[in-house]
Amino acid sequence: MVTKQYSGSPDEADLRRADSLAREIFSDIANKWALLIIETLGERTLRFSELRDEVEGISHKMLTQNLRLLERNGLVVRTVHPTVPPRVEYTLTEPGRALRSTVDAMCDWTHRYFAHIEASRSGFDA
Repeated sequence: MVTKQYSGSPDEADLRRADSLAREIFSDIANKWALLIIETLGERTLRFSELRDEVEGISHKMLTQNLRLLERNGLVVRTVHPTVPPRVEYTLTEPGRALRSTVDAMCDWTHRYFAHIEASRSGFDA
């Protein structure tokens, strides 16, 4: 599928359209790893290995893929320092920090309704 490149207003970025750029962006950032990376970076700058250590369960491959997606969408900036071996650091950009407030709200929602969801799942799975 080819992503639609729209030149109008952001209102035309309809998530319901299969060829929507907004839908592609949403798909890139609305996955568990991207959300956890955004939350982990917060206001800090971290090296790849530090991120991998803090995002429990993420593989090297998944971290690499998600950092590339976040960088491609302008949410993370990757800085390579010319040392031996090279030191690579990741920081949220201004749009990434703005998205983090939404991620924080999702984390708050999860904590608030965790018991309710757990009880619903137990009843459903019984």
